[in-house]
Amino acid sequence: MTTRGIRRKKSYLAEIKVAVIGAPSVGKKRVNGSFHHQTVHWRVRPSGRNRYKYEIMVDGEAVLCEIWDTCPKIEENSEATLTAGSEAVQWADGLLLVYSITDRDSFNYIRKAKEELPCDTTPVALVGNKVDMVHLRQVSTDEGEILAKDFECKFCEISAAEHVYQVAEAFHDLCREVIAAKRKSKQSFIEKIDRMLSGSRTYNRGKSDSISPKD
Repeated sequence: MTTRGIRRKKSYLAEIKVAVIGAPSVGKKRVNGSFHHQTVHWRVRPSGRNRYKYEIMVDGEAVLCEIWDTCPKIEENSEATLTAGSEAVQWADGLLLVYSITDRDSFNYIRKAKEELPCDTTPVALVGNKVDMVHLRQVSTDEGEILAKDFECKFCEISAAEHVYQVAEAFHDLCREVIAAKRKSKQSFIEKIDRMLSGSRTYNRGKSDSISPKD
């Protein structure tokens, strides 16, 4: 198959956009790197904006997954903040929220993000990183599980430096949720159009009957 043919084939892949969100130094790049080494078929890094594209298999389906490793801005003498209107949040189909179990501030950053994220159906996954440094733990597993219940999302603790399989599974689980959400949204849209068309046909029939000549 020619290169042109391959590119044409890839253009038909389902596409998913995932934003990796977390405070500085929680290991987002390590998480993304572990996912790359475990599952990637090919990768590009366009625009120098910490975006990566992967072709992966999700339950037997080829998917083009674009990941944005976000970098929150920190003003002098202030905490990192995330706003609901941030470009990454608006861009993403799914959000991977990452904190370090050795950094209480990074956990508080994610907890605060819950208040700032838009209240919609965007799939979310919560990850506590650096579990290999458990001797420096500042955030308990129970706290992570409680926060995940608040987000109504899946939760896991990993070491991006060591647990590449767990990192890959976290991404894959989120991708599955995004695919399911997209299919549900598409089905709802189709059903809405069908109802509109059905109503239009009923209206037109009624209108035609009302102006038909009487015997």
